[in-house]
Amino acid sequence: MLTPGQNGTPQTLLIDADDTLWENNVYFERAIADFISFLNHHEFTPLQVRERLNDVERESIKTHGYGVNSFANALCKTFECLSVEQLTGELREKIHAFAFRIAEHPVEIIAGVPETLRHLAARKHHLILMTKGAPAEQISKVERSGLKNYFAAVEVVGEKNARAYHAVAEKYALDTDVTWMIGNSPRSDVNPALEAGLHAVFVPHDMTWVLEHEELAAPIKAGQHLLKLDRFSDLTSHF
Repeated sequence: MLTPGQNGTPQTLLIDADDTLWENNVYFERAIADFISFLNHHEFTPLQVRERLNDVERESIKTHGYGVNSFANALCKTFECLSVEQLTGELREKIHAFAFRIAEHPVEIIAGVPETLRHLAARKHHLILMTKGAPAEQISKVERSGLKNYFAAVEVVGEKNARAYHAVAEKYALDTDVTWMIGNSPRSDVNPALEAGLHAVFVPHDMTWVLEHEELAAPIKAGQHLLKLDRFSDLTSHF
């Protein structure tokens, strides 16, 4: 059976950014490794330190959202939880540096992305970039990526849940029967999009953030589709 995207009908494609269009989490992982080395804890293993950081980040997101500032806050909170040393202004500055250098990193486009976006645009599909995080950080990456012109709109949301997908669908008067969410995160891109009645495409990334890990849900209504692809460029075989 053909999926909607294979019958020639233009589709609306909501496309994730971080770790779908460009590399992102690899830089956070490097910063975390440097932080753990800097902490040099004598009782907790690096894995135990990382697990504590994961817990702190989950809580930090509730008040600080996503992005570099939230990450920097989580690193400092983790230091305070685990270190016998007091967090001085000098130490805080050193820890913040691990996080803030991420924002200065050039945008590294994932292989095949520009060519694939060019193909999708040429096929008259309606492309909307939908990402979550700190708006200024995300818009900066969009601008620096060189990919902005492929998209009819850019949506930066605080969280990707079913409510956010409903809101975007309502804002742009999207027909859910021909609307897809494409991304690497089961938790943010696939499962809530399916819950909102959209189709979804899962494009895994081997460096997906651990807090985005989740079992993939199944389509919940008749005619709803979930595609699982190996790479972003495989979209050209379906749309």
